[in-house]
Amino acid sequence: MEYKSLGALALHLAGQEAALLASLHDGLDRCGKQLVSTMKAEIGHYQPGVGQFAAWADLADSTEAHKARMGYPSDAPLEATGEMRDSFTHEVHGLECIAGSKDPKMVWHEFGTPKMPSRSVVGPAALTQKEFIRRTLGHATVAGLIGGSAIHASLGYDGEI
Repeated sequence: MEYKSLGALALHLAGQEAALLASLHDGLDRCGKQLVSTMKAEIGHYQPGVGQFAAWADLADSTEAHKARMGYPSDAPLEATGEMRDSFTHEVHGLECIAGSKDPKMVWHEFGTPKMPSRSVVGPAALTQKEFIRRTLGHATVAGLIGGSAIHASLGYDGEI
């Protein structure tokens, strides 16, 4: 490309930066949605160990008895009313994506307590989606640097990686 002035070059570079930031924001939003979907799917099902996160322990007999008295599903860890599952969400601020639960009890389940084993959801979701995140942000970076949606089409990218 040839520019007639430094001002024209500066305008071009500013546009490129805006395109990169918009593409990265879109990529982070896709990653957040994928993480939330993964976290929600873990609720109610015993999870295997992932990385440094232990497999979920069986629910205590006393917990199962309490769930039965309340009419909640049996043998479904972290699932009672569905409120905890529905508390998972994500937000994108600038170049940061925050994904997790808005339920304050989730921190007890994620890390455990002296009387309750951990049943981590957020950490394992991030580990299992690591490759999706890497590919999505890689595509978003390339798209933002060299042409936005045009690069998506040329790579055959349709938003699902």
